[in-house]
Amino acid sequence: MTSVELSGKVALVTGASRGIGYGVAEALVARGDRVVITGRNEDALKEAVEQLGADRAVYVAGKAHDEAHQAVAVERAMEAFGRVDFLVNNAGTNPVFGPIADLDLNVARKVFETNVVSALGFAQKTWHAWQKDNGGAIVNIASVAGLSPSPFIGAYGVSKAAMINLTVQLAHEFAPRVRVNAIAPAVVKTKFAQALYEGREEEAAAAYPLGRLGVPSDIGGAAAFLTSEQSDWVTGQTLVVDGGIFLNAGTG
Repeated sequence: MTSVELSGKVALVTGASRGIGYGVAEALVARGDRVVITGRNEDALKEAVEQLGADRAVYVAGKAHDEAHQAVAVERAMEAFGRVDFLVNNAGTNPVFGPIADLDLNVARKVFETNVVSALGFAQKTWHAWQKDNGGAIVNIASVAGLSPSPFIGAYGVSKAAMINLTVQLAHEFAPRVRVNAIAPAVVKTKFAQALYEGREEEAAAAYPLGRLGVPSDIGGAAAFLTSEQSDWVTGQTLVVDGGIFLNAGTG
């Protein structure tokens, strides 16, 4: 991967030791960007950097909602590469499965802190460190759960709806220097989403008009587009990457 000519651009990708975040980092490195990746598991981050190429990637371990960690991650990007053109907010959590009527409010607060407030914190810090004066792009990884009812993962769905609205708020405020968009995936084959398809992948995939579940590279490709010159006139949008699942709405 590291044989690709450098683009001169730098991205900070949160929650990127594996899954969607790693898929995004991989897509950006493949086109020549350098990346700073974050996550909680230092060993997994080290392995990811080795795969991405130590000359193209560095990592910062920590919890996404920790403001000190957010600051260190942005500082690391500036120290290592001298800029941070792109931010991809992928870090997220969904620690509970069940009716929202019985949801522990402390769990709800944790979900919002990680999925929404941390994304705002990273956006604020990249804005002030580089993007305010130099431009760039932000991509928030939302979910189709934020666009419709999401039974048994209601808190997650509400937090992703908030993230979609955060996207338009930031897009409005950061224009014209910085474009801000979101991606709303359906089920992507990751450890994070395993409970939604494990042991029944064929059945789960059959519900999708395109006949399969998503994979991280599907989201990586979308993020690469939204941080490229090809999307220079796109901001405040949520790109649904769902294998056509929404085509089934109202049928059956």
